[in-house]
Amino acid sequence: MASAAMATTPAQPKKIVAPTVSQINAEFVTQLACKYWAPHIKKKSPFDIKVIEDIYEKEIVKSRFAIRKIMLLEFSQYLENYLWMNYSPEVSSKAYLMSICCMVNEKFRENVPAWETFKKKPDHFPFFFKCILKAALAETDGEFSLHEQTVLLLFLDHCFNSLEVDLIRSQVQQLISLPMWMGLQPARLELELKKTPKLKKFWNLIKKNDEKMDPEAREQAFQERRFLSQLIQKFISVLKSVPLSDPVTMDKVHYCERFIELMIDLEALLPTRRWFNTILDDSHLLVHCYLSNLVHRQEDGHLFSQLLDMLKFYTGFEINDQTGNALTENEMTTIHYDRITSLQRAAFAHFPELYDFALANVAQVDTRESLVKCFGPLSSNTLHQVASYLCLLPPLPKDEDTALEKEFLLELLVSRHERRISQIQQLNQMPLYPTEKIIWDENIVPTEYYSGEGCLALPKLNLQFLTLHDYLLRNFNLFRLESTYEIRQDIEDSVSRMKPWQSEYGGVVFGGWARMAQPIVAFTIVEVAKPNIGENWPTRVRADVTINLNVRDHIKDEWEGLRKHDVCFLVTVRPTKPYGTKFDRSRHFIEQIGLVYVRGCEIQGMLDDKGRVIEDGPEPRPNLRGESRTFRVFLDPNQYQQDLTNTIQNGAEDVYETFNIIMRRKPKENNFKAVLETIRNLMNTDCVVPDWLHDIILGYGDPSSAHYSKMPNQIATLDFNDTFLSIEHLKASFPGHNVKVTVDDPELQIPPFRITFPVRSGKGKKRKFADGEDEDTEETKTLIVEPHVIPNRGPYPYNQPKRNTIQFTHTQIEAIRAGMQPGLTMVVGPPGTGKTDVAVQIISNIYHNFPEQRTLIVTHSNQALNQLFEKIMALDIDERHLLRLGHGEEELETEKDFSRYGRVNYVLARRIELLEEVKRLQKSLGVPGDASYTCETAGYFFLYQVMSRWEEYISRVKNKGSTLPDVAEISTLFPFHEYFANAPQPIFKGRSYEEDMDIAEGCFRHIKKIFTQLEEFRASELLQSGLDRSKYLLVKEAKIIAMTCTHAALKRHDLVKLGFKYDNILMEEAAQILEIETFIPLLLQNPQDGFSRLKRWIMIGDHHQLPPVIKNMAFQKYSNMEQSLFTRFVRVGVPTVDLDAQGRARASLCNLYNWRYKNLGNLPHVQLLPEFSTANAGLLYDFQLINVEDFQGVGESEPNPYFYQNLGEAEYVVALFMYMCLLGYPADKISILTTYNGQKHLIRDIINRRCGSNPLIGRPNKVTTVDRFQGQQNDYILLSLVRTRAVGHLRDVRRLVVAMSRARLGLYIFARVSLFQNCFELTPAFSQLTARPLQLHIIPTEPFPTTRKNGERPPHEVQIIKNMPQMANFVYNMYMHLIQTTHHYHQTFLQLPPAMVEEGEEVRSQEIEIETEEETTSVQTDILPSSADAETSASD
Repeated sequence: MASAAMATTPAQPKKIVAPTVSQINAEFVTQLACKYWAPHIKKKSPFDIKVIEDIYEKEIVKSRFAIRKIMLLEFSQYLENYLWMNYSPEVSSKAYLMSICCMVNEKFRENVPAWETFKKKPDHFPFFFKCILKAALAETDGEFSLHEQTVLLLFLDHCFNSLEVDLIRSQVQQLISLPMWMGLQPARLELELKKTPKLKKFWNLIKKNDEKMDPEAREQAFQERRFLSQLIQKFISVLKSVPLSDPVTMDKVHYCERFIELMIDLEALLPTRRWFNTILDDSHLLVHCYLSNLVHRQEDGHLFSQLLDMLKFYTGFEINDQTGNALTENEMTTIHYDRITSLQRAAFAHFPELYDFALANVAQVDTRESLVKCFGPLSSNTLHQVASYLCLLPPLPKDEDTALEKEFLLELLVSRHERRISQIQQLNQMPLYPTEKIIWDENIVPTEYYSGEGCLALPKLNLQFLTLHDYLLRNFNLFRLESTYEIRQDIEDSVSRMKPWQSEYGGVVFGGWARMAQPIVAFTIVEVAKPNIGENWPTRVRADVTINLNVRDHIKDEWEGLRKHDVCFLVTVRPTKPYGTKFDRSRHFIEQIGLVYVRGCEIQGMLDDKGRVIEDGPEPRPNLRGESRTFRVFLDPNQYQQDLTNTIQNGAEDVYETFNIIMRRKPKENNFKAVLETIRNLMNTDCVVPDWLHDIILGYGDPSSAHYSKMPNQIATLDFNDTFLSIEHLKASFPGHNVKVTVDDPELQIPPFRITFPVRSGKGKKRKFADGEDEDTEETKTLIVEPHVIPNRGPYPYNQPKRNTIQFTHTQIEAIRAGMQPGLTMVVGPPGTGKTDVAVQIISNIYHNFPEQRTLIVTHSNQALNQLFEKIMALDIDERHLLRLGHGEEELETEKDFSRYGRVNYVLARRIELLEEVKRLQKSLGVPGDASYTCETAGYFFLYQVMSRWEEYISRVKNKGSTLPDVAEISTLFPFHEYFANAPQPIFKGRSYEEDMDIAEGCFRHIKKIFTQLEEFRASELLQSGLDRSKYLLVKEAKIIAMTCTHAALKRHDLVKLGFKYDNILMEEAAQILEIETFIPLLLQNPQDGFSRLKRWIMIGDHHQLPPVIKNMAFQKYSNMEQSLFTRFVRVGVPTVDLDAQGRARASLCNLYNWRYKNLGNLPHVQLLPEFSTANAGLLYDFQLINVEDFQGVGESEPNPYFYQNLGEAEYVVALFMYMCLLGYPADKISILTTYNGQKHLIRDIINRRCGSNPLIGRPNKVTTVDRFQGQQNDYILLSLVRTRAVGHLRDVRRLVVAMSRARLGLYIFARVSLFQNCFELTPAFSQLTARPLQLHIIPTEPFPTTRKNGERPPHEVQIIKNMPQMANFVYNMYMHLIQTTHHYHQTFLQLPPAMVEEGEEVRSQEIEIETEEETTSVQTDILPSSADAETSASD
């Protein structure tokens, strides 16, 4: 069978072709499913164990575990509805165990939840798990084959990586706790127990308990404790059976790879590593592996060697296994010295032949060479004795020779005592740009066809990390490799477009051209600077690259526009193919092109005529003559040093004399080097994460320890400012609390309110929980509410503060309260629940409660930042305190500019306005001189002229003793009447003394604010350059600073250098931000006295929607790189506030996705407002799933890999869109979404052809993919699901949730129903969709808008559309009818000749064509996009 061949040979990775629906139906498996376990079959046959045996033997084993077969079984719900449901110890068999393991592994491969079924029926899991352990240790030539045992290893690995699941943890814990040290040799055990005295006590306790057990239970416990030691021994025997050069079965190789993967995962988790690391060390697994034949096999052993290096790295990781604390450089050195000196002492006392070694200093003998020199001459027996003296091996009995080989003994002693280069040094010496060796290494950077089957030499991001260093390092490596993958795509694209061929004389000739790459005319190294002290690489290396820009003007501008710090790549190609050879995409890229070297560089700038670098700045760039341009670039000094060493020592050629292509990249995707440098800098500094966050970030300790209720510095009284609209709103916001208002008069119970909460101390809390909830006294449930009046700000209308108008729900209020308190706040915001409003209110409340604190806002996209900013401006926040960093500020939909320079200009303009006011005030008071000359003179004027007058006024009008002064005096004595002449008159009402006094004080506050602002603006008079002023704003003036996570990662170095400070972080869209890009914003400031200033971290996101975009499937699936920090925190169990009322969509539409959330309901207006209660005109249902069969015999097609299209669906979607527009729906209220790029391009093409230039129809608001539309919404959504063979990536429920939640009023889905309704994960949505008819029901005679209520039977006739061609014809006829009636109308009523109307229409349509030409791809005669389109979208 083809699949069998695929499983055995490690050829170029093949893409797994998903089976079609017809194939699924024809399969033996499917027939069995329909008989025994399919969910939609009502009468099922009874359970039969033989079915499981048959399926396993005939379908799985016979096809050598072909993924297609297992995919089918898993998809048919075999595990949920048959295997586990009927599992019990009586029916357990080899086939049964293996079938369950295959299904679980497949679920992990598909990235769908795997343990849910077991949680529902956990009784037999312990027995099942023990059977698995037994099978994993079985002899390989016995009942279980090696391939089957590899499947078991993978299953065990998944168990160890699922420790957050209680059911799994309870079983796994017994394998990896302290009693597993039974597997150590006695001398080693004694040594380890001696190191930590506390352990000795525990060990004796374990022994006592063991003695009390009955023999059978004890035997079972001993089996479990020794499981991993025995597994290691079994692996070593398999490894030793691999020959050096004879053929070896790939089953053996895969077994060895999977085993090392399991070891790495055990070492990389603190709970498993703590006791296991000693067992692993005692088994000398690494020594056995490094001496094995498999390492020396070039082809088969390549991945094994890479995995082994990872394991070696983790076994020697800089951490104390017992305490879990990170070890410093000094502590690591001390450990190394202790090891060597104990070896020297042993040598001195017992081995006279090692006398010289014993007396040498450590630095002289701790390199590999010198250790081999000292120990090499010794006999095997002596080496064994030395090792046993160090408790590494059991003692050698008298008069017996050792059974171990000398090579093994020597390697054991040398590898244990040689000096290790520190991890941070290794990292600092590592080049940041990838070279050709890494870029095209399949084990490190796999191709896009990663199916999830094989194992890879990549770090994984799971729940927990060993230390912050480990956390940063794994993220560093993955981020580097993900960007390497994107660089590979760019290089392959650009270089292949240039078509390098071999010329007749053996040189290179370029037959094509590329926008992003140019041939190099000349390349010279111009500077190699001296190294820093203690380093062996130059501080910088610069070179000049000359190219000839004989290209179109706009491309020339792009090349000339390369900015400082942009990254380019220098490529050497030596093609072997003659001129005119066609390039074949299916063959390996490097061989065809003849690519030899790739090196990165960073632009310093372009050179002018005199050879000087043209600096970036406000002044215009000089015009350069001719086509030739030279760029000065920085090369990577580490890489340069490595290349030169290679040239000198090995006589290799000089790489830097060979480059012939320079390639640039799109600026948006080209920030990888800056981010990597940022991570590397973080690893070189003492990362100070706040104490209250440290353990949570690593995934340990109590996940709720950073919740405000457990923070020691919880704040009792908070001013909620304008959060509440009334006292009733406040009471409704705290259900279950007793609200006491400090004033009884209902007239005075108006917002703003200050609330005093009962703050529990940590100790009292524990006691309460222990005794049950009875002790929740009245006191702990009472809130004291104090209404207060905001002081009068002045007599002008604009002095009135802006107020919040949103009636927040009680969960939103809880989120706002949590955000105002110190600690970590996580808010889960389902679609339409007002996440942004909550965020803005938290920002506003922190701003008013803690005016001296500064808040940093971080989002994933510029669009989200703009939405936040537009809402912040509607609240009572002084705009001089707002600042926006990064490139997105141009898109803000306000006239105001919040970028750095925009704020500088605002300050300068505001200063002039305020000084004008001072001049007016001076004139009104009749004071001579020029007080309004500068901020400084204005300050003196305030002090000597304004304050004196005010103080004198106050002393005269304030009540003296018992008599109240006359109300009229307040007005007559007021010194600033003339100044306030332009305010609404009369200023003083004369009704009561208190009211007028309040007005007078408000007027003075208005004046005083002018001078406090001028005092703040004084700095801009002293600082002359725009740059200095903008830095001052950033560091001193701004209170709310916003940026995207990418900007934070890029600019961390500059911000820290400036002394940037902040106290609070708020992150929006937190579930869409990469783990590392979420972490970096925590560290954009220097610690104060070794502590972080950070007080609050508020994350708002929704982990049930789509995660960050990772282009490479291997990093996404195998390394779990798409897991955001937000999602990880939710998995770890950090408490969240789940917003539970949505106001975006009709209740019926909300039901399609609300099953995914904790009790998500609807806001009242969703039921009340007319737009939600009215039906969708012309359509019978507000949502419908419309079944689309093959069109002309074709369902989905795939012109390029992963570029899926479905013509039938595309035409149907566009036909419905046209129908809606013809009924009168506004085109911009309709968006068309699809799940694949290929379909998006196809639909755009059809729209261009059918409606593009037609004024009666128009264009939809957007035609895009579901992933791109996340965070946006529209009234009506038409959705095409494209696939007809396999569900594809819609199986990811998060994508389904996004797709279902974009529509407000109407959702119409086009899909192959038979495929999607079988999918277990999608059942809750598709069961609702399939409950309605699967053919489109329309009401053509009902125009938009209608008065019919949603759900009512229409008075008009309903028409049922059976398929796409019928709909297309119907729309065409409807359109023609409409055209005729409008023509008739024009002729009758307007008396216009038809020709004129037609001409007018022609003109209009031409205009539209001109407008739309820019944005559309070229419309073609056929409907499918060209291959060029396909390429661009595949990389979209």
